[in-house]
Amino acid sequence: MQPSTFNPWTWRDPAALAGGYEQTTPPAAPPERSGDGPDAPGPGTPIDLTGYRVEATDGRIGSVDEASGDTDARWLVVDTGPWILGRKVLLPVGTVARVDHLDRTVYVDRTREQVKASPAFDPEAYDRPDYRDRVGGYYQDSYRQG
Repeated sequence: MQPSTFNPWTWRDPAALAGGYEQTTPPAAPPERSGDGPDAPGPGTPIDLTGYRVEATDGRIGSVDEASGDTDARWLVVDTGPWILGRKVLLPVGTVARVDHLDRTVYVDRTREQVKASPAFDPEAYDRPDYRDRVGGYYQDSYRQG
C-alpha cells in the first residue's frame, strides 16, 4: 500500500481560496455583473473566511468561527451550532474542495458523519503540533478509506 501524499494542512488547490477560478485565459468581453453582491476576490487576495457557512458533501456543518493563515498549519475552526450540540471542530484546509465567496460558503469534501467523528476540538491545544498530528492523522485516514 502506498503512503498517502495528502497533507491536510495545505490547500490542495490554492485557487479554491481565491474563488476556484478554472479559466486560464481572459474572456473576450467582461462578464455581466448583477451588481447586487460583492465581487469574488482575485488570486492572491487575502481572505478572511470567518462567518462563512460550511457545507459537507451531504449538508450544512456550521460556520467558520476562526481561520488560520499559518504557513505550516492552515485550518478552520467551525462552530457546528445546534447540529452537534454547539461543538466546535478543527478542519484542516486540505479538506476544502472549494470556496464560493459570493455565497460566503466553504465546501468540504467530507460527510457530516466524518466531521462529527473527528477528534474533539481542544481550544487549549489546537495550535500544538501533537494535537494537529492527531487531527491530521484522522483526516489522512479518512482519505485512505475513501
